[in-house]
Amino acid sequence: MKNIELRILTSPGCAHCHDFLEYWKMIASDWPNISAREISLTTMEGQSLIKQYQIFASPGILLDDELVSSGGVKKEKFLEKLRTLSAC
Repeated sequence: MKNIELRILTSPGCAHCHDFLEYWKMIASDWPNISAREISLTTMEGQSLIKQYQIFASPGILLDDELVSSGGVKKEKFLEKLRTLSAC
């Protein structure tokens, strides 16, 4: 399996962000090849990523250097992308 970087861009009080982080906690053990990191949109790094990827809603989900979701996350689409990237 290919190693993948997952960056989860979150904002304070965001229900979608909380839901995705809880979902990731439930499935993370199934994906040992993925290193996940939460980044607050209120930080300088978060602000830079907002501009770079033109993220308009949180959470912003980046897999490696690709924005795969912004706002509510469709779990099946997210899993499909993980499977595809992991197989590369």
